[in-house]
Amino acid sequence: MRGEPERPDGARSEAVPPVRQLSLFGVEAADPSVGDLAGLLAGPGELVRMGGTARITMVVDAAWRVHVLVAELARRGLTASWLGRVAEQHGVQTSYSTLLAPLAAGWLRGTVKRPPGNFFLTGPRLRLWAAAAGTPEPLGFVLRLGAADEACWEPVGAALAAIGLPAVLLDAGAGGPAYRITGRRRLARLAELVGDRPPTAPPGQWPGGVS
Repeated sequence: MRGEPERPDGARSEAVPPVRQLSLFGVEAADPSVGDLAGLLAGPGELVRMGGTARITMVVDAAWRVHVLVAELARRGLTASWLGRVAEQHGVQTSYSTLLAPLAAGWLRGTVKRPPGNFFLTGPRLRLWAAAAGTPEPLGFVLRLGAADEACWEPVGAALAAIGLPAVLLDAGAGGPAYRITGRRRLARLAELVGDRPPTAPPGQWPGGVS
């Protein structure tokens, strides 16, 4: 039987564990920032401006999403409240903050939400979007959009394609508006970008999880 390779000095070399390669756009690539909340705005997050401040509000379909989002917002210096539950829906709302003013300046045209011209997606942004409105299904993984945010859908789809996640836009008749990501390689790419499952997220509800 063949043994382990020997070094020139006669000592056996130790096995070196494989090194995980970090994605340029993954969650480990940069520290959390308020700019990551663009991922919530790509989905169903709503932005309201008041003077030199702004706040983000979103409706989610499960309590675990609230726990994840409140924690993620706190990591970015924002306080969020859990609004009342109505018909299996939960509201998450940040306090008005000057930290959100740059997002409001870039995303709001009056009261209409639209991505700025330089909008792009990263792992942290996708992670927040998946936490707020991502759902696995037999055909792939769905990222939901704001029902009244039609001006956002095309640029958001282009941003997904730009990071290797071309997706199909689903209309209301197909359960949308939402983007569906399909294919083993694309789903693996999504799981790589959003990072490890948050502790409160059910394994079957997170990209790369087991149903």
